[in-house]
Amino acid sequence: MQEKMKAAGAKASPLQRRVAGWAKGLGLQYNYSVMNKEPAVPWGFMLANNLVFKKVREALGLDRCRGCFTGAAPMTRETLEYFMSLNLPLLELCGKVLRGGRTKLDRPDEDGSGEVCFWGRHVFMGYLNMADQTAEALDPDGWLHSGDLGRHDGNNFLFITGRIKELIITAGGENIPPVPIEDAVKAEASIVSNAMLLGDKLKFLSMFLTLKCEADENGEPTDDLSPEALAYCQRLGVTATKISEIVANKEPAVYAAIQEAMERINARSTSNAMKVQKWLILDRDFSITGGELGPTLKLKRPVVTKKYQEKINELYSLVPEAQG
Repeated sequence: MQEKMKAAGAKASPLQRRVAGWAKGLGLQYNYSVMNKEPAVPWGFMLANNLVFKKVREALGLDRCRGCFTGAAPMTRETLEYFMSLNLPLLELCGKVLRGGRTKLDRPDEDGSGEVCFWGRHVFMGYLNMADQTAEALDPDGWLHSGDLGRHDGNNFLFITGRIKELIITAGGENIPPVPIEDAVKAEASIVSNAMLLGDKLKFLSMFLTLKCEADENGEPTDDLSPEALAYCQRLGVTATKISEIVANKEPAVYAAIQEAMERINARSTSNAMKVQKWLILDRDFSITGGELGPTLKLKRPVVTKKYQEKINELYSLVPEAQG
């Protein structure tokens, strides 16, 4: 939804974009005030609500929606703030423990992230006639091991940060959750549509990137850059309109901008093992029909790995074993 709305906004007139930018600034300010329990309403907010926010709700079919909630996967700050700016705050279904329940983080790392475990009467007794799966999910003390990675903030609110099955374990034994790094890349380089961190059982981290593009009537990604990607290129003085042009020519300005984004992210890394050493842009975006994304747009890492194994070998200069 965010990508489509941004694409529509990029096609608006300069005056419409100016009004939308003014309204979104007020919307973000207002919703942060609500979160911080500050009573003041920004001047002009009601006008922005009538001119922009109500129309956005109606266009999305959310004009009768009382609340928007998200769960089951990490949500980036960029997306949360985007909808906050439109006065559509997304409330994450994580937080403090409800009465009668208990939560703990199993085997937390140095950053405080560990497997989220639950205990209480709301936890099921097990899988019917499936003793092995029950033993895998529930430990002898009754703790349900969710498979989710999470952390607590300073106010003891729980946040989901990824999945244990997604953890990358490098050849040096470092456990690295890929989602925060992937989200950081997409936030730093707005031309990037999807990012997939590589490095499991390998000596260093690398990354596949795809660029934002238009989709055809069947939802298939095309070679045409999206309006947001075109705007990104124009800011760099690049006239390319297709992904193939950028990849084939390794468009210097685009590649340099993405490398600078990577360097900013690497500078925030807590160890050398968490720094992305190499990356490449694929010539086609990920999609449901292509098999790289699931129905909820979650990345299918094994599918991507199998599909682009040759490119992984190139990144790591790996030579496949001879057959026969």
